[in-house]
Amino acid sequence: MRFYKALYEQRGISLSGMLIWSVVLILVALLGFKVLPAYIEYSAIKKNLTAIAKESNSQDTDLSNIRVSFAKRAQIDGIKTISGQDIKINREKGRSVLSVNYSTKIPLFSNVSLLIDFEVASE
Repeated sequence: MRFYKALYEQRGISLSGMLIWSVVLILVALLGFKVLPAYIEYSAIKKNLTAIAKESNSQDTDLSNIRVSFAKRAQIDGIKTISGQDIKINREKGRSVLSVNYSTKIPLFSNVSLLIDFEVASE
């Protein structure tokens, strides 16, 4: 008797439930597609600052050369959010530490935007 009862019980997701979850997943994906370029640029900035800091530690370079080196690397990687003038350069324990703080404003829809603050430092 249980076998026949199991045949008639419905299991699974309803059409309305599937539509609601589809809309939620699409909205999350669209938000991700808008935010992802900002994080890709963040990782490119971090990579360039770390590489420049390593170069400046192995060679004796002045501040203007560090800024020019970042400007060249930024042009290659397509970094447009910051420039070489935005970089703060500190000497700690005989090595250069490059850092930058910046904000990115991402328009979402209508008059709603997302503001993300980034703090990047070389290691």
